[in-house]
Amino acid sequence: MLRRILVGFLALLVVIAASLAIWEPLTAEPPAAPAFQPADVRIARDKFGVPHIFGKTDADVAYGVAYAHAEDDFATLQEVLAMTRGRAGAMLGADGAKIDYAAALLDVRATTARDWPRLPADVKALFTAYAAGLNHYADKHPDEVRLSGLFPVTGEDVVAGFVLRSPFFFGLDSVLGQLVEGKDMYREGGPALDATGKLVPRADTPLGSDPADNGSNGMAVAPARATDGATRLVSNSHQPWTGGVAWYELVVHSGEGWDFAGANFPGSPYPFLGHNKYLGWTNTVNRPDLIDVYKLVLDESGDNYRFDGRWRPLEAKRVWLKVKFGPFVLPVPRTVWRSVHGPVVKNDRGAFAIRYAGIDQANMVTQYYRLNKAKNLAEWRAAMAGQGVPATNFIYADAKGNIGLFYNAMFPDRQPGFNWRGVLPGDTSADLWTKTLPFDRVPALVNPRSGYVMNANNTPWVAAGPGDELDAAAFSPLLGVEDDMTNRATRLIELFEASGQIDEARLKAIKYDTAYARSGYAKAWMDKLLALDSRDDPAFAEAQALLRKWDWNLDGKGHGDALALMALRPANGAHYQRRAEPDPRTVLKDVVTHLQDHFGTLDPKLGTVLRLRHGEGAHRIDLPLDGGNDTVRASTLWDAEPDGRLKVRHGDSFIMFVTWDAAGRVRSESIQPFGAATTRPDSPHYNDQAPLFVAHKLKPVLFDPAALKASGARFYRP
Repeated sequence: MLRRILVGFLALLVVIAASLAIWEPLTAEPPAAPAFQPADVRIARDKFGVPHIFGKTDADVAYGVAYAHAEDDFATLQEVLAMTRGRAGAMLGADGAKIDYAAALLDVRATTARDWPRLPADVKALFTAYAAGLNHYADKHPDEVRLSGLFPVTGEDVVAGFVLRSPFFFGLDSVLGQLVEGKDMYREGGPALDATGKLVPRADTPLGSDPADNGSNGMAVAPARATDGATRLVSNSHQPWTGGVAWYELVVHSGEGWDFAGANFPGSPYPFLGHNKYLGWTNTVNRPDLIDVYKLVLDESGDNYRFDGRWRPLEAKRVWLKVKFGPFVLPVPRTVWRSVHGPVVKNDRGAFAIRYAGIDQANMVTQYYRLNKAKNLAEWRAAMAGQGVPATNFIYADAKGNIGLFYNAMFPDRQPGFNWRGVLPGDTSADLWTKTLPFDRVPALVNPRSGYVMNANNTPWVAAGPGDELDAAAFSPLLGVEDDMTNRATRLIELFEASGQIDEARLKAIKYDTAYARSGYAKAWMDKLLALDSRDDPAFAEAQALLRKWDWNLDGKGHGDALALMALRPANGAHYQRRAEPDPRTVLKDVVTHLQDHFGTLDPKLGTVLRLRHGEGAHRIDLPLDGGNDTVRASTLWDAEPDGRLKVRHGDSFIMFVTWDAAGRVRSESIQPFGAATTRPDSPHYNDQAPLFVAHKLKPVLFDPAALKASGARFYRP
């Protein structure tokens, strides 16, 4: 009898285990495949494997973009798609479930369902075709599909990815995390605040903690400042080198006049930056105050909140997060709430509602497409005025010689009289904004007399040199524009101001600058390190001696570079994130210990310590790097490996130099840290750009189809 019970119990466990392993894909109902048949699509791969997509129509091109990207990085594309369908937890486990929770809280699918029918027909066609290209690849390669039931996907699924990820570029993910965990709130654009809006101190930043994972440099030089009358644009984005926001290079050509060279993120049918024949732009992250948090007053039940003297019910929805644990996917229940303000998070301190720029809209998908096809500054500005992209600086240049910096942001139309940097009262409509300021209120600096513009994640009030800047006093403080400066910005202004007329070689030297200015936070921090009492610590004394002689340049040629690199990083993190400074003695002690333990010296060569590492086994590369986490040549974030080397994972990523000569003809060069085949180790293009990248060299962009064909590129149909 006991044996039968035990056998029956084991059988039940087997059934339960099998059910847990298969229930999630059975409950995930994929939508019908999008109805799209391409008319004519060709893909060409150049010498470095970069895809050039040709199509009869723009939609044909989008189909080819999806297919080509899947050939190189289908794994990451699937992760992005899983996020849009609330299935990231089923693919990635607990970390993915956090994304699914955010998507449910922000009501991403409801926003997309509402906006999809409103999108222009050509935009819907583009996204429908892109989804069809992904489905085509999945059909041809079923063994690569990571999650059952993920395909087919639709254009609406792809748009949902834009709605989900756009607000994370100006810090919404950080605010959500702090509220969910019940921490003192810290937002880009402001200090740390408690639940009442009172300033509170922040914890020190330990050695090795990351500065904000956002950065970039952008530069444009006008013909009047050039030795040859050319207009030049430098795109120098700083993104993670792998994952869902790693750059993917591509060139597109359509019979409908869409010709563009640049890069996108996984899940996009078009480039986000780069150039066409007539104009180009790049982006840098800006940090205006675009997120407002309201503390709600709840009744005893916790189900209603007070607003303008009346009680309103909180909208509540039960969601089931699908979380992978080993071979099983378990359902985890959560409740998400919304008020008239927006999403609501409850924690031990109360209920907090969030309102943010671009809330509940998908217009960014139209704006990027219109920018791609603009032919002059007027058309480009008209596309910008559509205001779909909630935030990011645009650095612009064109064949006519125009240059400009546009501090793009969807500024909330806020009323004076409230502390917009603090936690706002949620029981009144007086502080509830409902509109965005028009694009003509955005700070913009076009064609300054200095002949250049630049941004390096600094305040827009410094962009073109003394005497040519915007007047901060002319803009309302309610915009919440940051006043930060970075070492990169300081150095760029110094270099441009000292350069006179600028040719191509000089501009490249500026971009690859590895120095720190002897001013600002870096100088103040170095002074503190040198002021430490080292009389009883010979290693400290040796470290200080090296730092005193250091030449303030992380070019890997001088003494003390590795020591300075590691000692400066925590100070930059504190400065950029507006945190309290770490303890200088602790920082220097940790750096000294690391260098002694792993290298047996406090003065190893920088290239010995700082490395570009990618791949495993026969596909592995391991090359020396230069620069630091706030130098113009950026090696921003790294992980300490078991051998003590610092493996860079974020910094200079996709780099593009664009030139329109005096006759208006365009040419460009580019480079990536690894190669075009980002997750295909067997591809010859997995790491083939790395030697050029570490040597500050570029490769040609074969934007002209005739030049591409003459180069011997491989053409094929998907």
